[in-house]
Amino acid sequence: MATKAILVTGGAGYIGSHTVLQLLVSGFKTVVIDNLNNSSEIAMRRVKELAGEFGNNLSFHKVDLRDKPALMQIFDTTMFEAVIHFSGLKAVGESVQKPLLYYNNNLIGTITLLEVMAAHGCKNLVFSSSATVYGWPKEVPCTEESPLSALNPYGRTKLFIEEICRDIYRADPEWKMILLRYFNPIGAHPSGYIGEDPHGVPNNLMPFIQQVAVGKRPVLTVFGNDYNTVDGTGVRDYIHVVDLAEGHIAALHKLEDSKIGYEVFNLGTGKGTSVFQMVAAFEKASGKKIPLVIADRRPGDAEIVYASTEKAERELNWKAKYSIDDMCRDQWNWVSKNPYGYESPESNNNNADNGCYT
Repeated sequence: MATKAILVTGGAGYIGSHTVLQLLVSGFKTVVIDNLNNSSEIAMRRVKELAGEFGNNLSFHKVDLRDKPALMQIFDTTMFEAVIHFSGLKAVGESVQKPLLYYNNNLIGTITLLEVMAAHGCKNLVFSSSATVYGWPKEVPCTEESPLSALNPYGRTKLFIEEICRDIYRADPEWKMILLRYFNPIGAHPSGYIGEDPHGVPNNLMPFIQQVAVGKRPVLTVFGNDYNTVDGTGVRDYIHVVDLAEGHIAALHKLEDSKIGYEVFNLGTGKGTSVFQMVAAFEKASGKKIPLVIADRRPGDAEIVYASTEKAERELNWKAKYSIDDMCRDQWNWVSKNPYGYESPESNNNNADNGCYT
């Protein structure tokens, strides 16, 4: 499979760009499509540089997944072995305010992709799902058989896409589908050359911490310190984005297994870290003090969420390697070199956006 072409939707985003780099250095020809709604073409240029001689196997197209003629044209010109599907809007709060936007983008985009894949006989898919499908779990760790209950439109789009994929597989067992439910990705490539650069207000804890550390925000607001946890703050399973990227390579290789049909895997560390513990680890890595303000709990926030990773370890032969200290070290390396993300002044010197290159 290492000489075959892989299509990556949303490949210019945070998780996508790190996965594209792993694909390239693993020898895959990689075609990325992204509408750049919450990503940057500069990330693709940097991935190409980091990949060295393998960078020549990367091509990028600025395309919206809902643009069926454009998608058909890409499939007409390349025979893809598999698709890794990251594309989608992902801000929980925005999804509550603009549910139609999320259902239109995430569901129609995915349906269009699956239709074009089927029309071209490409029936191997790795889908970027999320631990949000577990809602507020009554028991932890979350296993792949835990009850599903998404609490917001964003989470429901992931849940609905899982159901769509299951129905397609039942109707046509030629499909091979691996759905990866990630927990909380943080960190950056050890080079500090690519990392997370959310547009607008961040959705997750770590971007807020890093923005306080570089002076873009005065304080970090902690929502709730009265949970039944080690220090009263919410607990989550944080995973290094490079570990997550390697999980996708493992999933691609698993698609070569003739017995694979429709499978779901958790990708996490199997360990929980509280907000206060994460802040302490980042302060240690950065040498910066993170001022805190305690606020009330947010409605719908779960107390403790972490993964059971036994299935992925057993069947994908994959296990997260990086610690919280490693994640914070690499996160600080990225943000200290790129305090304004890809829009740093030095980045803009090379920002020639023609929308498509090979």
